[in-house]
Amino acid sequence: MSATNDSLLGSGPQPSGASTSSASTAGVAGLGAGSAGAPPPQPQQQQSAVIKNVDMTEEMQKSVIEIAAAALNQFSVEKDVAAHVKRTLDTQFGPTWHAVVGKNYGSYVTHETRHFIYFYIGPMAFLLWRA
Repeated sequence: MSATNDSLLGSGPQPSGASTSSASTAGVAGLGAGSAGAPPPQPQQQQSAVIKNVDMTEEMQKSVIEIAAAALNQFSVEKDVAAHVKRTLDTQFGPTWHAVVGKNYGSYVTHETRHFIYFYIGPMAFLLWRA
């Protein structure tokens, strides 16, 4: 049985000067394709991921951010982005991952140690954890 940790987080407009315990940035390359029925997001050369809180290896962080960036460029509906990220993480890192993607939400989750990340790519917040 893996150790677990609790995390209380929320997304939405960030007050100026606001920060959480762990903030860093990581660059991610933009990819491009859209989901059916909606116009694809505009392709972007590079977006920075702003990590707000993290409990995982740097190697896993880079992979997770790349997966999230690819999903953002492939899908235009938040639930489709979250579903793609969750399925990809389950395949690449083993089950059971949970994904919340959006611009405004609150959360309180329990996660396995070394399997949690909360970050932004542009205005979109990603809360990903394994439990």
